[in-house]
Amino acid sequence: MLRFACWLGLGLALAPACAGAAAARSAAETMDILMWNREPVGGPFALTDHAGKPRTDRDFRGMLMLVYFGFTYCPDVCPTDLMAIGQALERLGPDADAVQPVFITLDPERDTAEHLAEYVPLFHPRLLGLTGSLDAIGTAADAYKVYFAKVANGKNADDYTVDHTAYIYLMDRDGKYLGFFPPGTSAERMVEIIRPRLAMPQR
Repeated sequence: MLRFACWLGLGLALAPACAGAAAARSAAETMDILMWNREPVGGPFALTDHAGKPRTDRDFRGMLMLVYFGFTYCPDVCPTDLMAIGQALERLGPDADAVQPVFITLDPERDTAEHLAEYVPLFHPRLLGLTGSLDAIGTAADAYKVYFAKVANGKNADDYTVDHTAYIYLMDRDGKYLGFFPPGTSAERMVEIIRPRLAMPQR
């Protein structure tokens, strides 16, 4: 698993969207964790999907997971990466049924289940949008070593953006971390990495 995580991350730079790495960590420290498994990445979460159904990480055991943290008002990086995830699933064909893509919002104030229900189908019908309390989202973000911070754009309280790290995490059938795709990874590259993992027998 360590080799795979390293290989997936070799030569990758932080995306321009990233304001930092995780609270009290530098970007380099977080990259080191993700590439070399210095600390566990991923873990339990309890959130609500875009249909209003409670969801935990255990709901997806037996499937590979693509986990992405972002927010629907993100102007460029998030929709670009979500589009690539959708295209990768299309390229996988029937094999995509064994992959669950998950979009976890970092902006629960605006990204309600109802709003996510309108947003996620734009990228792929199987993309699952998850939201919840700020505490629940913070727990999930901490587990995945995701940095995020609300940043005001003006004096209006509703006028803000969310700075965040933007990685696509690949998790195995047991919910364990395999590696990450950096922002801007092509659908073709994702398929190159995912397809061999699907061919491995389940334990």
